[in-house]
Amino acid sequence: MTKTLYNGIAMPRLGLGTFRVQDGQSVYDTVRYALSVGYRHIDTAQMYGNEDGIGRAIRDSGLDRKEIFITTKQRHHMSAEDANQAFNDSLSRLRTDYVDLYLIHWPNHDKEVNQDTWRFFESLYEHGRARAIGVCNFQRHHLQDLAETERVRPMVNQIELHPGLPQIPLKRYLDQQNITTISYGPFMKGGVFKDHYFEGLKPIADKHGATIAQVVIAWGIERDIMMIPKSVTPERILENFQASDLILDPEDIKTINRLSRGQRVYTDPDNNPWGVLKAYEQAA
Repeated sequence: MTKTLYNGIAMPRLGLGTFRVQDGQSVYDTVRYALSVGYRHIDTAQMYGNEDGIGRAIRDSGLDRKEIFITTKQRHHMSAEDANQAFNDSLSRLRTDYVDLYLIHWPNHDKEVNQDTWRFFESLYEHGRARAIGVCNFQRHHLQDLAETERVRPMVNQIELHPGLPQIPLKRYLDQQNITTISYGPFMKGGVFKDHYFEGLKPIADKHGATIAQVVIAWGIERDIMMIPKSVTPERILENFQASDLILDPEDIKTINRLSRGQRVYTDPDNNPWGVLKAYEQAA
C-alpha cells in the first residue's frame, strides 16, 4: 500500500518510526522484525543516533535495497559543507548510496536560514542522492517563506498529528500545495489510551474488533496521511502493521476528529530549541 508523491516516487503509507529506539541490538532487532512482517518504510534521523543499527538490519534482512524506503533527517541547520558531510555520514551508517526521503528536521526561526538549508536539499535531489526531499514540523508560514526562493517544492511535511491534534487546517493547506502529510507521534505518547481519548476510541475499536492503536493508524491512512508508529515490542509492531487492513466508517473519522483538544505532546515548532535566531541572541 503506497502513495505516489508528486514527483512520482512511491512511498509506503505505513512505516516504522524509530525515535528513541536505542542504537545497537535494540534497533537492529526491531527493524529486522519489522521487515520480516512486511514493513518496507523505516523512518530515522541523525538526531536519533540509531542509523548504524538500522543500516545493519537492512543489510542483513536479505531484501533488495530498492524494496525498502529509507527516511532520515538532517540534525540541524549548518553550512553547506557541514551539511554535505552529515549527509555522507548518514549514508555510511545506513550502508546505502542514496536515501529515499531526506528531511529538514526542524525549522529555523530565521527564514533565510531555512531557505539556505533548502537550497542544499535541492542540490541533493537534483543530483539523485535523495529520491525525495521534504521538511518536518513546518507550519504554513514556514512553507510560504520557503516558497519565496525554492526551485523544488517539498514533497512531504512530517508533523505531530494525532487525535488530540488532527491538524485539519494545515493538512488542507498541504493538500492544496500537493505536499504529502506524514504523522509522527500518532499515539500521543500513550495519551490515546487514557481518559477522553480512550472513551472516544474504545467503542470504535470494539465495533471493528480492532485495537485502539489500529484505529488511530487506520484513521490517519483514511485521511491520506502517512503513518509511522513506533514500537520495539514484536506483538505491537505486528499489530500496528495489521492496521493496514482496517477500514473505518466515515462517521468513525468524524468522531475521532471531534476528539481534538489542540493538544501538543511534542515541541512547538515556533518555539523549538533547534532554530534559535541570531537576533534573539543579540537582543538578549
